[in-house]
Amino acid sequence: MTPHHPLHPTLDQVTRRITERSAATRATYLAAMDQQHKTGTQRSGMGCANMAHTTAALPLADKLKIHAERAPHIGIVTAYNDMLSAHQPYETYPQQIREHAHHFGATAQVAGGVPAMCDGVTQGAAGMELSLFSRDVIALSTAVALSHNVFDAALMLGICDKIVPGLFMGALQFGHLSTVFVPAGPMTSGLSNDAKAKVRQQYAQGLVGRDALLESEAQAYHSPGTCTFYGTANSNQMLMEIMGLHLPGASFVNPGTPLRDALTQAAVQRAVSNTGRTGEAVITLADIVTEKTLVNGIVGLLATGGSTNHTLHLVAMARAAGVLIDWDDFAELSHVVPLLARVYPNGNADVNHFHAAGGMGFLMRELVHAGLLHADVKTVMGSGLHAYTQEPWLDDGKLAWRPLPDASGDLAVVRPVAEPFSADGGLRLLQGNLGRSVVKVSAVKPEHRFVRAQAVVVSDQQDLLSLFNEGKLERDLVAVVRYQGPRANGMPELHKLTPPLAVLQDKGFKVALVTDGRMSGASGKVPAAIHLSPEALADGPIARVRDGDWITLDCEAGRLDLEVDAETLAARSVQHPDLSANGHGSGRELFGLFRQNAGAAEWGASPLFAPLPVERPQAIVETQPA
Repeated sequence: MTPHHPLHPTLDQVTRRITERSAATRATYLAAMDQQHKTGTQRSGMGCANMAHTTAALPLADKLKIHAERAPHIGIVTAYNDMLSAHQPYETYPQQIREHAHHFGATAQVAGGVPAMCDGVTQGAAGMELSLFSRDVIALSTAVALSHNVFDAALMLGICDKIVPGLFMGALQFGHLSTVFVPAGPMTSGLSNDAKAKVRQQYAQGLVGRDALLESEAQAYHSPGTCTFYGTANSNQMLMEIMGLHLPGASFVNPGTPLRDALTQAAVQRAVSNTGRTGEAVITLADIVTEKTLVNGIVGLLATGGSTNHTLHLVAMARAAGVLIDWDDFAELSHVVPLLARVYPNGNADVNHFHAAGGMGFLMRELVHAGLLHADVKTVMGSGLHAYTQEPWLDDGKLAWRPLPDASGDLAVVRPVAEPFSADGGLRLLQGNLGRSVVKVSAVKPEHRFVRAQAVVVSDQQDLLSLFNEGKLERDLVAVVRYQGPRANGMPELHKLTPPLAVLQDKGFKVALVTDGRMSGASGKVPAAIHLSPEALADGPIARVRDGDWITLDCEAGRLDLEVDAETLAARSVQHPDLSANGHGSGRELFGLFRQNAGAAEWGASPLFAPLPVERPQAIVETQPA
């Protein structure tokens, strides 16, 4: 058990509020999980023909075990493809898992595959408009995989941006099963992320050519494993660990190493043990994912300066468990959770450096001792978080865990609560007459956190890039990039805007971005008010902003204000641009239903859930024409 440490009062208060807000939806979810649970194996009462289909392709020994209905049977849901460097190592995992399962007296099958797309490939292209919705497709695919209802446990094989949230959302619909998330680890360090960013800015200015840019990128992304900067993929890994769904210390061990293999084997063992079929206590996914667990996830994001994409994803992930969280919860916790890690783009280190300096074990130990994590939770390891305050190692070739050193291995990368990089988590909720949005300031210098400037309004990111290339942005400005929300075009990331805006900032101009779309989950040094809700296509006030309007973005005060009075703003006519092109090409034709039914950004931007029973104000002024 984890030693008791008094909870921080804000952590306690926010958790209580979430629990009260979620009472009805959580009760409905838990009742559904209870209804799906079977006393014996999940195959109890299954028809003989159904059973025969299940085992038709299996070796005889596996058939006999499954037919006997005594041994646990594991379903593998895999996001393997070799387009994603992070997922390439998964090619060999199913066979390894089958062998490990046999070792522990169980059997395993690949229940199904889910898609996995790489944002790094589709950035700035039409395919990026499928990216956010791929999360929901993955959730649906996970549910299809597990719907055969023959498995006692599930292993989730996925890492990157939308994949883990989708697997999580889908797996929760089978929360009565023992479930473990199995990472594959980051690639070894290549060209530093800081050096890569400099080349990107040089290319944006025309100082270097495409050959130099490609060489730089290839040196940074060079081998199997997760990209080493701290974007959404590695934020996913942090989340799964701090929420107790990975084995302790598993997130950032490199692929193809003996320790990585040992952790994979141990993940299979925990999945088997947690079924309760081998004499240990039953631990299901629904037991692990609670209001407290999800608050721990928010704390982890704040303490590490994690991806802003999780202000969308974690909301949708929580909803899949019947838990209702919102941006007020993020903002309130951000005031009390200190920033304990600096990993690129919030610093120069990569995740390998973070791991070597103490990594997740050091971070979680510090947060537990400060009362900033709920330690009285269940994990795949059992009760409490004590196991997660240690690090894995090979003791004479066998997996073991040991205490971490008392001090950080590198104070430039990870720090104790007593001397944080900053007193808060760096995530801000911005509110004003344009609505509600979020901004991440971990990498934004204090002198850049207040911008008052005139708006440059575009409805396509390419239009802003064209203005930059034509030299028409050489001034203080607030770039308003609208019609980028989930209903408009699927909410693609706007990461290609980071280099030119950073160039303008480096020239001494006051620059900010305001958008109803997504910026990169890794954020950057330019203040970006993102996920603005309501979006332009949902008659959000952003649709009424005009070139030359004065906008104030104040990260410290939490304000985003359009300096136009309510009467004038309401009287302005709105003419939505022709968005028909957003529905054609690269498979976008198939996602019309998703776009039409996507929820607001603050509610996770998902088309999968019915409207929430809780309504919150999303704009300060009346936005309908007079």
